[in-house]
Amino acid sequence: MVLCLGFVFAGGFLVFATHVGRLQTPIDPGSADAIIVLTGGVARLDAAVQLLQEGRGQRLLISGVNPVARPLDIQRATGANEDLFACCVDIDRDALDTIGNAAESAKWLEQNAFRSAIVVTNNYHMPRSLLEMSHALQNARLTPYPVVTNRLDGGQWLASRNALRVLFTEYTKYLAALARTTVMPSRSGDVPAVIVEAGAGSGPVER
Repeated sequence: MVLCLGFVFAGGFLVFATHVGRLQTPIDPGSADAIIVLTGGVARLDAAVQLLQEGRGQRLLISGVNPVARPLDIQRATGANEDLFACCVDIDRDALDTIGNAAESAKWLEQNAFRSAIVVTNNYHMPRSLLEMSHALQNARLTPYPVVTNRLDGGQWLASRNALRVLFTEYTKYLAALARTTVMPSRSGDVPAVIVEAGAGSGPVER
């Protein structure tokens, strides 16, 4: 029994790592009502601000900002236009983890009556982010925008100890999130969030 579970766990990790490795930053993610970026790296912020500058969304939420970081510091770090940052960027300092990111994003979307959002985070973090957000958000359309800082699509993660560590950690967190969201149902009576792959020819996937 233990051996069988071990094979299932290892097989799941292989599928997860292969999926993450194949994620690519879409050339044309389309447009949405809003853009949400989960903090964790300058590359994520740069990508989200660029989408805002391109008019891909009306407003940008930066979720999980360090309480000591000033808006001016963030604006300068991204090189964003000061006027654009002042008018169209909101900062969330309450979220401490991915669960918090999803909860605060849901509040923000509801407060602004937004029904669709482009979600920006790193490729390895995207599966868990979408899982948490699709659980917390209702009646919304989510378009993933994975930021790729290290290419993993050729199976390079197999030869990188650091990549293996990151992927394995994310995989275990993903399994924990999957178990928790399965046991804890989302708000009853609402339509689940729908995840739409940017540029995909197939239809949306309900979560």
